[in-house]
Amino acid sequence: MEDVDMEKVDTIETEKVDESYKKALRLEYFTVIYNIAEAAASIIFGSLAGSIALVGFGMDSIVESLSGLILIWRLKKHRSGSQEEEEEIERKAARFVAVTFFLLGAYVLIESAKKLVWNEIPDPSAPGIIIALLSMTIMPVLARKKYDLGLLIKSRALIADSKETLACSLLSVALLVGLGANYIFGFWQADPIVGLLIVAFLFREGWDGWKESSEN
Repeated sequence: MEDVDMEKVDTIETEKVDESYKKALRLEYFTVIYNIAEAAASIIFGSLAGSIALVGFGMDSIVESLSGLILIWRLKKHRSGSQEEEEEIERKAARFVAVTFFLLGAYVLIESAKKLVWNEIPDPSAPGIIIALLSMTIMPVLARKKYDLGLLIKSRALIADSKETLACSLLSVALLVGLGANYIFGFWQADPIVGLLIVAFLFREGWDGWKESSEN
């Protein structure tokens, strides 16, 4: 049996890890670019239609972009210091992502309650429906890729960010239900009702992410 060149094996493993970090960075760059475009379109068309749901979805995209920027910062710190320093950076990044969950959940909660209490009825918005359909198609795939890479490189921050990307896809479902029900049936209350259900998911994921980031 031939002797195994352990130095060569270690080099190959290091290259695989480095390539995984590069893939994760590309996903985060795509996340930021896509969400900036989505935020701009949602806020513009939401303002034109007077749709708080669509404007809120645009605000969600801004938070998602923030999360992506945090992860870009985190991933670029790979091999920039000792293992202890990288672990500390990882905890900080995971906490930042957890905070974005709380911010997004609070915003959705407030806006959903306002719509229900004050009867803030959005006009039908075909562009909003298209935006929701695109997000429903793209975000689950993006979330899965982030999650798999997060497990591979053992990044809690990337895994947490993948859950936030999944949350964005759930919000797009709520947006589609709300805008679709209003567009077809005139049932505008569907959007804030579904929004309130998503709030529980957002706060739970934020709390779980915060606890995990506090573990030694």
